Amino acid sequence: MRRQWLLIDADDTLWENSVYFDEAIEEFTSFLDHSSLSPAEVRQVLDEIELEGIAKRGYGTKNFTRHLRACFERLVERHYSPADLDRVTAIGESILDRPIELIEDVAETLAYLTERHHLTLCTKGHSEEQLLKFQRSELGPHFHGTRVVREKDAAAYREIIEAESMALEETWMIGNSPKSDIHPALEAGIGAVLVPHERTWSLEVVDLPDGHPRFRTVRRFSELQKMF
Repeated sequence: MRRQWLLIDADDTLWENSVYFDEAIEEFTSFLDHSSLSPAEVRQVLDEIELEGIAKRGYGTKNFTRHLRACFERLVERHYSPADLDRVTAIGESILDRPIELIEDVAETLAYLTERHHLTLCTKGHSEEQLLKFQRSELGPHFHGTRVVREKDAAAYREIIEAESMALEETWMIGNSPKSDIHPALEAGIGAVLVPHERTWSLEVVDLPDGHPRFRTVRRFSELQKMF
C-alpha cells in the first residue's frame, strides 16, 4: 500500500478525556446545589460561558477552571467565601492529575500503522498541556510529528498540509469530533475518518457529512488497520 499521511486526534481518540471533564462538572453541580436548575440546565449555562471564553482564551484545563468559577459566581444562590471559589478551582484543576488511559487497541494499532504510513499527532488546545499528555501517554515513538493548534478549522489543516508538503489525495484526518476532525478536514481537501466516542463533548457534535466521497466511519480504533 502506498505510504499515506495520517493526522490523528488525541483527546477521546487516543486516550480518555471528556469523561474527566464530565466527572468534574458533576462534582461542581453537586457543590453548587442549585435549588431550581437541573444538572442539565447548569451544564447549558456552563456551555454558554465556555463558548464565549474559548473564543477569547482558547482551550485547556486552566481556562475550563476559569469557566467553572464564572459559572459558580453567576448561579450561586448563597453567600460564598474565597474558600468556596478555591473548592471550585480545585474541582477544575483536578483534571490535570487524572491518569492517561489509552483507549482500547490504540497502542497496537499505532504500532501497525507507523510501519506503513506517516503519522502526525494533530490536536487542539493548550500546547504545553497537550504535549505533556502526549509525553505521559508514551505513544511518541509511533509518531513522526506533532501539531497542536489553537482551533481545528480548514485554515489550520491547510497550513499543516502546506508546511509538510502533503498530497491531498494521500492525507487523512482521524478523530472522534465531527466539528473539529471531520468537516474542516474535508473542507481543506483531505479525507476524514470518524472514530466515534460515546462521550464526545457536546460542543463538538454536529451532523455528519452526507455522501461525501472521502468520509469514512469505523466503529473502533483497531479497524483502522483494515482501512490503512
